[in-house]
Amino acid sequence: MPESNFVDHVKIYCRSGKGGRGSAHFRREKYIPKGGPDGGDGGRGGHIYLRANRNLWTLLHLKYERHIIATSGEGGSAKRSSGKSGEDRIIEVPCGTVAFDAETGEYICDITEDQQTVLLLRGGKGGRGNIHFKTATNQAPRYAQPGEPCQERTIVLQLKLLADVGLVGFPNAGKSTLLSVVSAAKPKIANYAFTTLEPNLGIVGYRDDRSFVMADIPGIIEGASEGKGIGLRFLRHIERNSLLLFLIAADSADIQQEYRILDNELNQYNPDLAEKNRILAITKSDLLDNELKEAISKDLPDVPSVFISSITQQGITELKDLLWEELNRETFHDAEKIIRRDMDMGLLSFSDEDDTE
Repeated sequence: MPESNFVDHVKIYCRSGKGGRGSAHFRREKYIPKGGPDGGDGGRGGHIYLRANRNLWTLLHLKYERHIIATSGEGGSAKRSSGKSGEDRIIEVPCGTVAFDAETGEYICDITEDQQTVLLLRGGKGGRGNIHFKTATNQAPRYAQPGEPCQERTIVLQLKLLADVGLVGFPNAGKSTLLSVVSAAKPKIANYAFTTLEPNLGIVGYRDDRSFVMADIPGIIEGASEGKGIGLRFLRHIERNSLLLFLIAADSADIQQEYRILDNELNQYNPDLAEKNRILAITKSDLLDNELKEAISKDLPDVPSVFISSITQQGITELKDLLWEELNRETFHDAEKIIRRDMDMGLLSFSDEDDTE
């Protein structure tokens, strides 16, 4: 798919339908020239919904449909007939889409699960017909309610990719090459900075038919949080990643310094990213011998690390094992907490004795 087809930010105008007017009709039939009121209710206006669709991965389909308008309800009619309700409009978006009010910046909702549906704008209620206003003292009401007005709002939709592992690194650190090796993704690879201009997703196969999702975003440079390079445009895509994989090339002048720069840019963008688990992979390690690896290992940041080479496949299996272990660490910790809680409450106990019949 061409790079220009990736759209992760759109602004759209939405307007729900207005309610139909109630009818002020009176019954008129043969031999009943002065029947009572029989005006029906107006139909409600169409709602506007936001719904997640796991088969979508971009907001491209909304780029050229900037006005989402639901139809209005029809008016009521004779014989207590209610008007037809307006047609609802459903805006389908990829999982991981966040909606904001375009004018105030107010957070509206976050769509993360397939088929999750959120009501964005409610259609106006239909007006009640004159049949509802008949009383003992007013047998022939000539009044019916008008329908409620529509609602309108301009919203901004931002896509934040959902992935287990997010690749973080300077341009030309080998992120796209690694993704192409461990998954079926085919990102653009070339020997110049900012080859990757849009995020790429790949499913990484693991042992026993297990897998996890890896996301590659354009390279970060110092000052990205202030708008340098590609700036903040794609940093939001790593906010949802469970684990951050930092990639630094083995031929870097100062691996420790590069890691600090990357870490600082992420913290400047969103301090919550500092709490995410992280792993450091030293890429292009086919350039190193064992002696150099030992020397470099003594001066690495205090995070789990591994030496890899996407070209020779060196360390790729170890990297997958480390990623899988870190991804499931929270799950194991949660299970351990549950077991300890149940044991403290006397709901669970273990015995060294074998069961006997």
